[in-house]
Order: sequence, then structure tokens, then C-alpha cells
Amino acid sequence: MDSRSKDLLDIRPEIRQAQLHDNMVSDERFQNQTLRPVIKLQNFLLIEVFKNYIHKHKGAFYELSLEKRLESIEKSIQKDIKFRNSLKGMIIGQFTVEEYETYTMNSSALNKRMMNMVIERLKDQVQLLENEVLV
Repeated sequence: MDSRSKDLLDIRPEIRQAQLHDNMVSDERFQNQTLRPVIKLQNFLLIEVFKNYIHKHKGAFYELSLEKRLESIEKSIQKDIKFRNSLKGMIIGQFTVEEYETYTMNSSALNKRMMNMVIERLKDQVQLLENEVLV
């Protein structure tokens, strides 16, 4: 294993709930073994990136009800291809070469899993997206 791969794996958080079984399908295994730890590692960056996205869209997000904010998170990632690709890059950039090779074999399905996980993570932390008033 090259030093980059070792370093990347060493900094990832361990997720005890992410089960790995012999009879898992490869996408589910990749999700639990790679995507979950990488997305958790990138959590604070993902939150800051979404805050910046809100700011660039004139802060309309802050005028929405909680229900509409949750919808907005989902729609932003699903509909804004440029933004979605940026988020994917932040996650894929943390893959080892071996993980990237696995990812390329079924990138479409893994991208869907990845973005759904990011959407759910942001929704679960919507309170961290509150408007910060500058003093």
C-alpha cells in the first residue's frame, strides 16, 4: 500500500455501526467501508460548502420553514449538477487508488448512494445551517 493510501485510511473515522458481511453486495460493502467514513470525515467541509451555496443564492434558504429547508437541501443537490459534482469531488478526492478503481466499476449507482448519504447528513444537521449574523 502506498503512503497516500495509508494516510487516507488512517485519518478516516471508524464507524462501528457500518456492518460488513460476507454476503453483502459490492455496492453496499463500498458504501459501508468507504463512503460512510469519507463522508463523516468531510462532514464539516460539507456543511460549510452548503452554507456558501446558501449565501451565493441570496440566503433565501433562511426564509423557508423547516420542511421547505429540508426540501431545498434535497433539490439543491439533485438539480444543481455543478454543485453536485463539486460535492462528489470532495468525497472522491479522499478515495485511495484502489477504492477509486472499485468506484469506477459502478460509479452511477455509487454516486446515487453517495449523494443520498450527503443529503441525509445535511438534513440531519440542518440546525448547523442557521444564518450567522456578522457583528
